[in-house]
Amino acid sequence: MHVDLARELKAHLSARLARSAEPVTASDAGGPRWTRPALGLAPVAPGQAHLAIRLAAKEDADVLLAGLDDAVLGEVDVRVIGAVRALPSPTPEELQQRVRPLFPGLSVAHPTVSAGTLGGFVRVGGRLALLSNNHVLAAGDAASVGDPVLQPGPADGGDPATDRVATLTAFERFTADGRANLVDAAVAVVDAEVPLEPGRLPGGPLGAEPLQVDDLEPDEQVEKVGRTTGHTVGQVSAVEVDGVAVQYDRTIYTFDDQVEIDGVRGSFSAGGDSGSVIWRSADRAPLGLLFAGSETGGRAGGGVTFANPLATVLSVLDLQWVAS
Repeated sequence: MHVDLARELKAHLSARLARSAEPVTASDAGGPRWTRPALGLAPVAPGQAHLAIRLAAKEDADVLLAGLDDAVLGEVDVRVIGAVRALPSPTPEELQQRVRPLFPGLSVAHPTVSAGTLGGFVRVGGRLALLSNNHVLAAGDAASVGDPVLQPGPADGGDPATDRVATLTAFERFTADGRANLVDAAVAVVDAEVPLEPGRLPGGPLGAEPLQVDDLEPDEQVEKVGRTTGHTVGQVSAVEVDGVAVQYDRTIYTFDDQVEIDGVRGSFSAGGDSGSVIWRSADRAPLGLLFAGSETGGRAGGGVTFANPLATVLSVLDLQWVAS
């Protein structure tokens, strides 16, 4: 319908709701009480819109839409979105605890590793898996496929007897024979009984497609949630960075084609944030998988962070990104 007619319909239903001093019960038959819906406009074409109705429960639709004719019902966009809550940034203390359901930013690790970060969720061979670094989930090539993954990591009290959440499924091995590495990445299929919320992030779910590095503008603002420093904001300070020499426990590995992030207010990351997924603030498009950083050299005095382009990670390990 024309956007002006959609606005009139919105005003009509708003007035109808305002006449009800108390919450209504579904079907007026003693059903569950419902809160007033949110009403808005859902653009469908230039100058055209549907009436957007957002409800807490499916039963609420019967109450609100009762009496509307079929022509009007064809012009509404009704969605049950459940309870709406504020989405504050989790604190590092919260991220380091044992938490169910799983969500990005939590402490995870192989039983022989201290702790890293659950970056996000992917599908591998059709199965739902959590994504992090090789050095977090696969102990820097020392682990074997089939090993358990714990939440929280051992440094945060994770116990193999009670805190197993996933099974190591695949990881890209490091090379030190003169060839540069592209990713520090591993995936672990989530155990069937473990609940999870892929879209539970400050501000809501991330985009469905990874951002291509070529699409970045200078000084793009980015964000991440990590086990150690929580929710932080940074700026992309360099891309296609080759020759990044990273000190691991056993040796130094070199990486090419990496993304460099500079902290806006102090450091963007710290030890234990490895595995975090980084996203662009402007559109929440996932950009990179955090894996290393320095303590000096950043414009804000907190060093710089390096990330594998997420598109490269997905390609190398043959993964599909899961946004929500």
